[in-house]
Amino acid sequence: MPEVDMEALGAAAGPLQVWVLPALLGLGLASATGLRTFLPLLMLALAARFEMFGVRLIDQMDWLVSWPAIAALGVATGAEFLGDKVPAIDHGLNAIGYVTRPVAGAVAAGSVFWAVDPTMAAVAGLIVGAPAALAFNAAQTGVRVGSTATTGGLGNPVVSLIEDVLAFFTVILAFLAPIVIPLVLVLLAVVVFRLARRIRERREPRPA
Repeated sequence: MPEVDMEALGAAAGPLQVWVLPALLGLGLASATGLRTFLPLLMLALAARFEMFGVRLIDQMDWLVSWPAIAALGVATGAEFLGDKVPAIDHGLNAIGYVTRPVAGAVAAGSVFWAVDPTMAAVAGLIVGAPAALAFNAAQTGVRVGSTATTGGLGNPVVSLIEDVLAFFTVILAFLAPIVIPLVLVLLAVVVFRLARRIRERREPRPA
């Protein structure tokens, strides 16, 4: 494969395509990895593999669209989906997620900066992806702990299913309309904060 001149490519694409849209797309993907480690990566790999939604990856991430990688991500996604529906295992996955999900968020975000050199893409992925994934994983922890305290863990599978849906549609929205991702994430953060506060208030004993 001939070497690509990244500077010329970036100049031709313009700052919107080089930085803004990839950053917004990466932010959406990374936020979704804060809820599910592997689902956003699987969706990203499939979108790039079949050239959907105009998704492009940096050359160094070509391995992600290989069939072995897609198969591995599919198995991991299924295992995470099932495991997160089991009380106790879900808390273990969430604890491990404090390490794995920021890494997945950084990888997902850095992969879509296709018009810059690999070093800049990696730095951008760390800046955009890791904090977003960590923040959403922390929010998930708060909701899950509250659900466990109020329902004895019986409500956790329902909460987990809601998180599955949120992660899926966050990725779809990031593909279709990355420009609205910041607004959606702010609204989602407000909803999660209010939900966590309501759960906490139910846990507090009421005065006689």
